[in-house]
Amino acid sequence: MEEYKSSGTYSGGAQNAKPAKAGGFGKYIVIAVIVIIALGLIRACFVVTYRNEYTLVRQFGKIDHVVSEPGLSMKIPFIQTADTLPKTILIYDLEPSDVITMDKKTMVADLYVLWRINNPTLFVQTLNSQLSNAEVRINAAVFNSMKNVISSLNQMDVISGRDGTLSSQIRSNIGTGMEQYGIELISVVVKRLDLPDDNKSAVYDRMISERNNIAAKYTAEGEAEAQMIRTQTDYEITISVSEAEAKAAETVAAGEAEYMRKLSSAYNDPEKADFYTFVLSLDAAKKSLIGGKKTLILSPDSPIAQIFMNAE
Repeated sequence: MEEYKSSGTYSGGAQNAKPAKAGGFGKYIVIAVIVIIALGLIRACFVVTYRNEYTLVRQFGKIDHVVSEPGLSMKIPFIQTADTLPKTILIYDLEPSDVITMDKKTMVADLYVLWRINNPTLFVQTLNSQLSNAEVRINAAVFNSMKNVISSLNQMDVISGRDGTLSSQIRSNIGTGMEQYGIELISVVVKRLDLPDDNKSAVYDRMISERNNIAAKYTAEGEAEAQMIRTQTDYEITISVSEAEAKAAETVAAGEAEYMRKLSSAYNDPEKADFYTFVLSLDAAKKSLIGGKKTLILSPDSPIAQIFMNAE
């Protein structure tokens, strides 16, 4: 009986020990749950803000404050919530659209816009934190500005403005209208400016014709200038030749005068003069002897005959 009681007592002790172990494990579970809840509460108290975003802390749906600097900040758990908006530069690409210039020419313009949120509170209040709503506003503002600017310019002015002038004019025409939405437009860029496919050929033909006309004008002006140069050159050559001929004639005349002076001086006495006359007669007679016959027939009253008779 004692052994049985001892066994029963021992068995009873073992049974009483099992509930004690179960109670200790449950305590650990409670502690773990408390720790998890505490960590969750601690985590709910902190907000992490990154460099490329704004953190909007809301209280009962309204914005309480905005965190724009990167790092940790505090909020009230279960009462305040946090969401984010991008702080970086965003790009919006407009659909290509037809526009009409001041001289009634149709062109196709393709633009994109660089923008960012510079007032998150105003952005949320006016656009309900939706980037798609912002893009709708940007699209309308830029398209209207582009249409107004291009419609005030001739086609050639629009084409020549592709160096950045046209983009600046479109941006200036928008002004500060987007600031009411908390948006800053950094730049408007015209990435493509072209003609509609249905009138490209006609415009190109007209441009080729205009270039041909300009080329013909330059050619005609060049030929006219060349003719003027040739005329001026011919005139100068004629004057130079005339002056040279006059100088040559003057030189020849001076030489002949000198020759006659010397000849007159050489045959100044009668004997030399008669000899000179005789020589001239012989030359004249020689020139008269033509052909195979060498007989010279002179009449008595011929000047040449008189010379020969006097010579005898």
